Amino acid sequence: MDWSAGMEYNSQRELLPISEYGRSIRNMVTYAVTIEDREARNKAAQAIVTAMACLNPQVRELVDYKHKLWDHLFILSDFQLDVDSPFPIPSKELVKAKPRQLQYPSSDIRYKYYGKVMEAMIRKIAEMEESPRKEQITQNLANFMKMSYLTWNKDTVDDSTILKHLEELSKGSLRLHESAKLNHTAEILAMNKEKMQRENILKNKNKRMIKGKGKRK
Repeated sequence: MDWSAGMEYNSQRELLPISEYGRSIRNMVTYAVTIEDREARNKAAQAIVTAMACLNPQVRELVDYKHKLWDHLFILSDFQLDVDSPFPIPSKELVKAKPRQLQYPSSDIRYKYYGKVMEAMIRKIAEMEESPRKEQITQNLANFMKMSYLTWNKDTVDDSTILKHLEELSKGSLRLHESAKLNHTAEILAMNKEKMQRENILKNKNKRMIKGKGKRK
């Protein structure tokens, strides 16, 4: 006997516009569209929105969650549901419009491990008047550059290399005294390793929380 005969699989069904509400809600919306009496159709729409809120209780944390639920209701109906909504009905063209392509800066970065923000900081500090404060900020900047370098390369680097890059990126405006000492490489690598461990612990904790919520459902 062929047990698969007459069975219907999700892979054979049409895709859901919003999957988190499930196919049952979609079927309810499809049926509501066919209701001829407007008053009955309005009541059905309100009941569906209530069911949607129950299926996704986390949506209640949003300030305008009711507005969002009604928007989703119209999206689930492919904008075919004609009811009296307490909120403006979203435009189908606006909802389905493709996002505008972002234009990325085309300017080149001299050293990718420092990035554009670091280069902007160097230019800004170079404009400061000479003072002990500027010297201290330059020292801190050089330490930050060394940390960024080691984050990307995860190896060792001489202080002279960092100071050379600092002078180069500032066009000779920022120079530290030859006796200046930056943070030790081993210390920076240890800090980077500790930071990565904290981030991994946090990621694993979040994964366990998400997995736990899925089991409770």
